[in-house]
Amino acid sequence: MNFKDKVILVTGASRGIGAAIAHAFAREGAFVVANYLRNDAAAAEVVEGCKAAGGDAWALRADVTSQSAVQAMVAHVLSEVGKIDVVVNNAFKPYSFDPDQRKRFWELAWSDYQVQVDGAVHATYNVCQAVLTHFRQRAQGSIINMVSDLVERPIVPYHDYSTAKSALVGFSRHLAAELGPLGIRVNCVAPGLVYPTDASRATKEEVKDAIIAQTPLRRIAKPEDVTGPVLFLASDWSRFMTGQMLFVDGGLVMK
Repeated sequence: MNFKDKVILVTGASRGIGAAIAHAFAREGAFVVANYLRNDAAAAEVVEGCKAAGGDAWALRADVTSQSAVQAMVAHVLSEVGKIDVVVNNAFKPYSFDPDQRKRFWELAWSDYQVQVDGAVHATYNVCQAVLTHFRQRAQGSIINMVSDLVERPIVPYHDYSTAKSALVGFSRHLAAELGPLGIRVNCVAPGLVYPTDASRATKEEVKDAIIAQTPLRRIAKPEDVTGPVLFLASDWSRFMTGQMLFVDGGLVMK
């Protein structure tokens, strides 16, 4: 894939899956805008990694749950670079995938759900609204929203997190239907458990072993495993695909 002269905005790109996605685009020659929330040093490291990989990158700090912050970020990119070709909505509220410490349904307050919905759906809404005018003017653009295979197979019932990701799938499909006639594509990538990330560090070995035993490819995904499907959906190779969800979990979910 060749992303030379393409501008890619990746939210939540200072670590984990987001950092891997940023590096993958850079290896294909892209200019990557690595959005992050607070870790300046980690974001700077991602930028250096992107440059070392053969692309170019900026780190832009912005809280994606703040509409004004997102609008300012997008305006800054357009002012300095002139365009955005692809948006990867990867940022989400912190979450720990620990089956023993998770809240059961009867322990959850609605505010727990609201935190995750704001982190997944509201943040994505803000970014999509901010880039929409630009995408419509160009009659093109690709939006990739990161969800989870838990929406199809709740192997551990993380209620609040998975409910928010399920809502994001619905949001994405409706957006794809609305924006398709305008030349804008919207798709989702749904990883399974990815290790190591900050969210998965608390996952115990016996839980990982149980998931591996049910996974046809017999291992847990690494952050780098997620990058190929994201790049595919961002590229012209998928130019006739929209409203789709690609599962990246070694076959745990088959659709």
